[in-house]
Amino acid sequence: MGLLIDGVWHDQWYDTKKTGGRFVRSQSAFRNWVTADASSGFPAEPGRYHLYVAMACPWAHRTLIFRKLKGLEDAIDVSTVVPFMGDQGWSFGDTLDPVNGKTHLHQIYATVDPSYTGRVTVPVLYDKAAGTIVSNESSEIIRMFNSAFDAIADASVDLYPEPLRPAIDEINAVVYDTVNNGVYKSGFATSQAAYEDAVTALFGTLHMLEDRLSRQAYLVGDRLTEADWRLFTTLVRFDPVYVGHFKCNIRRLADYPNLWNYTKALYQVPGVAETVDLDQIKRHYYESHETINPTRIVPLGPQIDYGTPHDRGRFFS
Repeated sequence: MGLLIDGVWHDQWYDTKKTGGRFVRSQSAFRNWVTADASSGFPAEPGRYHLYVAMACPWAHRTLIFRKLKGLEDAIDVSTVVPFMGDQGWSFGDTLDPVNGKTHLHQIYATVDPSYTGRVTVPVLYDKAAGTIVSNESSEIIRMFNSAFDAIADASVDLYPEPLRPAIDEINAVVYDTVNNGVYKSGFATSQAAYEDAVTALFGTLHMLEDRLSRQAYLVGDRLTEADWRLFTTLVRFDPVYVGHFKCNIRRLADYPNLWNYTKALYQVPGVAETVDLDQIKRHYYESHETINPTRIVPLGPQIDYGTPHDRGRFFS
């Protein structure tokens, strides 16, 4: 887990000493936008953009789901890094990146900006025509996928509908801070107080969400939205990884009937299951985070089947 400093790679873990043992996530550095009218300089053209992802990463997983649900597979091609993150960060393994011919993701960042300082993260939306990174911010990439490409995508799928945007933004803010990032704040904490604060907030939100989903099918009512998919990528990793590896073990996801059935319902949306690779998810976390798991032993369990029947249909009977 390293970073680039003035374009030079350093194998350097997060420094939590100066933050009192608390994990503080860095802000994404590339924040350009693809637009339908090309006003941004990044036009929504088929074949122009390349998506770099890790199957293990929940942030990258969001973009794969939106690419699938919007029918953008033929318009935006994908490269996948291997699950193990070693001392050179995200790697393409035994193959080269097909767009830039690189072995590691940090080389692409440094090529685009030779003076770049910051973390090297997935997802990355790359403009092949301009030879640059458009964005490495997952929350913004999924909104580009949701609407900018509608001339070549499935425009009938709108996961950020105008009337629901205030409600989506409100729940997103809570889920991001205490759940999506909350599991990392728990797992990467290096003081007891920092861990307890993060894990308490995490389970407080899970309790709230469990109650919310006892009354409605989805986070903002009876319609699937961006908010659900942003939560899903954390929930699907919860019992396989976060309970054990990140010490988020006050309860399992399976102990929350509504959240558990909700997760299965989302997993069973056509096309979503193929974006979930539990083997790569477990291998990445348990093998890559040596400071948390020095032996790098990957547990065999738990055995989880997200394809079993769920009860969310009761809201539409």
